[in-house]
Amino acid sequence: MKKLSFIITLLITHCALLTLAQAPTLPNYHANDRFEQLGTGLPTPNTTRTASGAPGKEYWQQRADYDIKVELDEPNNKIIGSETITYFNQSPDALPYVWIQLDQNLFAKNSPGPISRTGDLGNQTSMASLSTITDMNYSNSDYGYNILSVKDTKTGKPLRYTINQTMMRIDLPQPIQSKQSYSFSMEWNYRIVEFSKGGRRTGFEAFKDGNNVYEIAQFYPRLCVYDDVTGWQHKQYYSQGEFALSFGNFKMAITVPDDHVLGATGELQNAAQVLTPTQLKNFERAKTSDKVVVIASQEEREKAEKSKPSGTPPAGKKTWIFKADNVRDVAFATSRKYIWDGKMQEVAGKKVLCMSFYPKEGNPLWGKYSTEVVAHTIKTYSKFSVDYPYPVAISCHGPVGGMEYPMICFNGGRPEADGTYSEATKYGMIGVITHEVGHNFFPMIVNNDERQWMWMDEGLNTFLQYLTEKEWDRDYPSRRGEPQGIVDYMKQDQKNLVPIMTMSDNLINAGASAYAKPATALNILRETVMGRELFDYAFKEYSRRWAFKSPTPADFFRTMEDASGVDLDWFWKGWFYGTEPVDQDLVEVEWFALDTQNPEITKADAKKEADAKRNTVARQRDKDYIKESVVDKNPDMKDFYNTYDPYKVTDADKKKYETYLASLNPDERKLVESGLNFYTLKVKNKGGLPMPVIVKMQFEDGTDSVARFPAEIWRLNDQNVSKVITSKKKVVQWTLDPFREIADIDEESNSFPRQPAQPTKFQLFKTQGGGRRGGGGTNPMQEAQQSQQPKAGQQGGAKN
Repeated sequence: MKKLSFIITLLITHCALLTLAQAPTLPNYHANDRFEQLGTGLPTPNTTRTASGAPGKEYWQQRADYDIKVELDEPNNKIIGSETITYFNQSPDALPYVWIQLDQNLFAKNSPGPISRTGDLGNQTSMASLSTITDMNYSNSDYGYNILSVKDTKTGKPLRYTINQTMMRIDLPQPIQSKQSYSFSMEWNYRIVEFSKGGRRTGFEAFKDGNNVYEIAQFYPRLCVYDDVTGWQHKQYYSQGEFALSFGNFKMAITVPDDHVLGATGELQNAAQVLTPTQLKNFERAKTSDKVVVIASQEEREKAEKSKPSGTPPAGKKTWIFKADNVRDVAFATSRKYIWDGKMQEVAGKKVLCMSFYPKEGNPLWGKYSTEVVAHTIKTYSKFSVDYPYPVAISCHGPVGGMEYPMICFNGGRPEADGTYSEATKYGMIGVITHEVGHNFFPMIVNNDERQWMWMDEGLNTFLQYLTEKEWDRDYPSRRGEPQGIVDYMKQDQKNLVPIMTMSDNLINAGASAYAKPATALNILRETVMGRELFDYAFKEYSRRWAFKSPTPADFFRTMEDASGVDLDWFWKGWFYGTEPVDQDLVEVEWFALDTQNPEITKADAKKEADAKRNTVARQRDKDYIKESVVDKNPDMKDFYNTYDPYKVTDADKKKYETYLASLNPDERKLVESGLNFYTLKVKNKGGLPMPVIVKMQFEDGTDSVARFPAEIWRLNDQNVSKVITSKKKVVQWTLDPFREIADIDEESNSFPRQPAQPTKFQLFKTQGGGRRGGGGTNPMQEAQQSQQPKAGQQGGAKN
């Protein structure tokens, strides 16, 4: 502890914790632009996209309406389709051609996705991985679109087109003028990919009973986006970067074998024609029930499975008709194996039919959880963003582990054959359903360009998934969202990382850089930087502004600042444009006490300190070693200084102190007599990413307190700061980031005094029978059931 002696000129406050501001120290100033504005780093605002982050008065976007007729050729695993597209040119430009996405060409010979994919071989490589690396599944096959015709709808004349891998340009008879529309039709077919052999986001699963489950998406040629940011968004489909699509109204007629159960984007228009009387009755009941209603039962579906395996031609066909307005895409799933259930969830006074489709292999997990999770997700996401606007929300189980489309999504999560499942399987299934249903909001409603910015849908959605999981179960083991969960990723060598603001197909470790890191960043914004009230308001404002429109990253950044009044440019720079980690080091804490100049106190303290210094080991031993000194023997050797006590308080000391007190005003005297402890914290920003400084103080009486300082503490020096904190109580331990809020990658440097390193623990076991004993398992449910089964020869009730 050091004593301070100075003239008191501080303004007394009523705060429990008084802090002294750090003044600029120019010789130590480290020039940086971390707290300068993004400025020209963002697109220049205009009448289309404003400086506030809102759509401008001249904002426009294109529209494409589709009338689709498609048939599943089950024996040949083939899709046969036709469509009429009406394209509305809302732009100010005349368009001489349009660009079409041919997503199924990802699986065609010499597709840019597979042939540009890299891989490695180790000592062991799975068949699936080897197939992906060598592209052996599709390079010599006839996968991909067969385009049979492209015609002008009005004249019936063929249109000239050029296919460039996964993109197709259609040349028009004359340009589509601004505010005009144009219709054309296409016929096409393709072979459906078996998902286990390299499928991506769509395909079929072949079951041992001879039946298939089909999850069909990207099945029709789709208009590319033309907008004010990119023009035509026709980047090739490499499979990692997903889709950019325009809104429109869809009509869809899907023909499948007559014993199939089918779910699709939109409202079913002809339920009475395609459902059995029992199914129809249950379907209508589910629309108003707050409990899950089984529409097509497992018993019913098991009979269908046995009667007609998928390799045989169907006895008949049914055409299911759907209508979906103001959506950017459609998809469907179909199988004779599908069990079907549903319930109603009310959102903002509107009834939404939540449904699930799954084979019996998904039970008991799917029947218990899926539809309930769908309902919970649309309700919770509506609270944090915009009200769910669509009439249905569907979760389907099949080969696709997780993929989203408007009103419908494909999800994994399957129990063991005996019906048991691990905790990881359970929460993995609930998590993926939450995530994929959540994509209805981002990007199906807030319609960002996934081909360019994966984080704008995956990161925002993963963040809301985290909030939704917590409202499902307080103890939900969320994979992503908590700051400590991103630490291992951010610890990596900077050369192995890419910023969040990286184009989708160029992302390294997309799971971390596009899902986990942006979700964590948003959680930190909400909990630590902005606070829940400001964040939630701004996030809802962003969702409201851009619902059914197409925002860019700049629109998000600007809206979050505009609606909250918080300058976040430093945060976007560090978390979204950079790869530096958070690593704060509490280098030192200096302890000061105010020198009150009271001689009764100062001389007593000085005597105590002097006595401590004199108590050396030599003096301790001299007590017995030196029997008698010269002065002891001869008192004449003593003088004034042998009896002088420098620590005795004199009348002169008292008079001087009284004169000092008389010079103080009441506030100054109160401060002098306060008994405050002054601490100077010296913190180093080792990681580079500036973040708020949060410090916990543990006092000698066993209590504690937390002080919080905003990230702007680093604005004058982004490498080292000193911060003075005062406290009535004595602090015995200081800890940075005590609640693991900022993703600090090195906790060992967060304490002062430093805490002893914790040992790495190892298990001691005894080898018996040539192997290790003990250990747990990945499926405790299965183990518990097996332990309850009677052993052979111990069954009760048996008689000779």
